[in-house]
Amino acid sequence: MSLHKGRTDTGTRDRPRTDPEAVSVNPFYGEADPVSGMTTEPPSHRLADSPMAPDAARQLVHDELMLDGNSRLNLATFVTTWMEPQADEVMALCRDKNMIDKDEYPRTAELERRCVAMLADLWNAPDPSSAVGCSTTGSSEACMLAGMALKRRWARRVGGRYPAAARPNLVMGANVQVCWEKFCNFWEVEARQVPMEGERLHIDPQAAAQLCDENTIGVVTVLGSTFDGSYEPVADVCEALDALQERTGLEVPVHVDGASGAMIAPFLDQDLLWDFRLPRVTSVNTSGHKYGLVYPGVGWALWRSSEALPEELVFRVNYLGGDMPTFALNFSRPGAQVAAQYYTFLRLGRRGFRAVQQTARGVARSLAARIGDTEDFRLLTHGDQLPVFAFTTESHVTAFDVFDVSRRLRERGWLVPAYTFPPNRQDLSVLRIVCRNGFTADLADMFMDDLSALLPELRGQGGPLGRPESVATAFHH
Repeated sequence: MSLHKGRTDTGTRDRPRTDPEAVSVNPFYGEADPVSGMTTEPPSHRLADSPMAPDAARQLVHDELMLDGNSRLNLATFVTTWMEPQADEVMALCRDKNMIDKDEYPRTAELERRCVAMLADLWNAPDPSSAVGCSTTGSSEACMLAGMALKRRWARRVGGRYPAAARPNLVMGANVQVCWEKFCNFWEVEARQVPMEGERLHIDPQAAAQLCDENTIGVVTVLGSTFDGSYEPVADVCEALDALQERTGLEVPVHVDGASGAMIAPFLDQDLLWDFRLPRVTSVNTSGHKYGLVYPGVGWALWRSSEALPEELVFRVNYLGGDMPTFALNFSRPGAQVAAQYYTFLRLGRRGFRAVQQTARGVARSLAARIGDTEDFRLLTHGDQLPVFAFTTESHVTAFDVFDVSRRLRERGWLVPAYTFPPNRQDLSVLRIVCRNGFTADLADMFMDDLSALLPELRGQGGPLGRPESVATAFHH
């Protein structure tokens, strides 16, 4: 969530917003409103004294939102930007239902339970009926829950209290999503990060194992790095930890952050070992609102069995009626996205998901190849894992940099993030393109046409215009 500073609603320097002559509302917006009789624009940073007509309020908000970017042309976000009209209708049925009120809305709760069971089966849980899980507002919350379970299990191993000089630690690659840094900060866990080295842009299994000790609560692996779209070698990490346990007796669990890849690999990379088929993997999360093909925000957290989720983390309340177990950071939240997730599972099935994800990967690979064929860019990834790829300028390019490309593409309506990589590759600045359902081959052609049209102008610059003073770090996520 962005943090916005409040400001005084004074309008211009010479004309405060309270001046009735300052800004007039278009008469069509409701000048004849019998309730307010309002003819000037309402204040935007304090509540107005009187109400206004609903149509006028809707139009004013609509006008503000016109200045947002077009979400379908946003190649920075992993989040779903298109669903079928039928899904909108399903969501409308549940937008007023509180997901936490399972006693009052038992069928919505049942849809959540079914989604958990479907995901447990999709991710090859040994016994899907015994796997436990829940919906969340997104993968960030799901990761927090998984981290809390890892920390509590570690506390059990050390006797329920921390040794005097001990501090729990969590091992991960430097390319993890920022939610893991938040988890370590919020829950006082040391973040031990494996830095990038050379062309290795994510975790190294042996280096991860070397960072583990008796206070390691777990290792986080990422199935689909947000920096470049590549899969981390989950099976190799588990193998390195198996060897560590044989040498030292240390048993270190693995969590798979499958925010994106956990809804890609089961359909396109069935032979890839990354999920509950690996005994060391105790929990997995995904974002239903990414390649789960649902509007934001919904995520999922699953554990191999009830033994992997300490019972003391599950709360039971009865003040909403019934005996309701709950394990989440949020309490009240809408049931609409959960219903939409169930709709999507029903609508597509395995073959439908495979077709959608294969199309996204096909578009990504084709567009990546065309960009790589230019004389200006070098591909870091090719869109053949996540439908995501990253690229940078070739070494001989001196007239412009990736930040110039991002700025110029924005003029054409395309939102393509430019950013630097984490330690030890802060020297590497890249552009990243996320291909989602709804980003069609036709749109990819339009994008390539616009990029090709900009390149002659960029090549004619005297040099890069310089990195913006403030680079939007949300693009890293």
